[in-house]
Amino acid sequence: MRSANHPIIPPPTSSGTCALATRQEISAFLAAVERRAFKHAMYAVRNEDAALDIVQDAMLKLTEKYSDRPAGELPLVFQRILQNAIHDHFRRSKVRSTWTVLLSALGARDDKEDDFDPLETIAAKSDGNDKSDPSDQLEQRQIMTVIEESLAKLPARQREAFLLRYWEEFDVAETAAAMRCSEGSVKTHCSRAVHALSEMLSARGITL
Repeated sequence: MRSANHPIIPPPTSSGTCALATRQEISAFLAAVERRAFKHAMYAVRNEDAALDIVQDAMLKLTEKYSDRPAGELPLVFQRILQNAIHDHFRRSKVRSTWTVLLSALGARDDKEDDFDPLETIAAKSDGNDKSDPSDQLEQRQIMTVIEESLAKLPARQREAFLLRYWEEFDVAETAAAMRCSEGSVKTHCSRAVHALSEMLSARGITL
């Protein structure tokens, strides 16, 4: 067990007391843990493709960002990364469902009320285990790619309001405080952003 005085990221030393993991040690660790990590992710998300993505992301993050750790710390660090990746998966699934429901509902609206905030009136569909058909999952990923590309084309304030409300899940008051504007302005920015995104999707032949 690591002593309480052992630093999380040990400073470089000439004596090699806190030797950092070598590339070979990191590779060997990942090879040994990959199968268990996949099973762990599968139990959590119940989807092979999603579980594989989660494990690959976790392994990549360990290699890129945590190679400055001693070999003995790798198991604990990797488990934390894996758990965070699983939590991020559920969060993204919830957010993507919210976005597609919002855009679908607003695409059917004839009115263009600038003070209409869709999140206040539309209940998002959410399935934490993501049990839909693989073809449906692929279609949703493709739609999300288009949505994310379209987001980059929005005016900055509309994009900021949209992301704070529907990605960070801020309420209207919190978003207004973060953007230093009125709650009415937040609703206006959000409504215009969603209408614009809906029109961009329609222009590319995507109907939600």
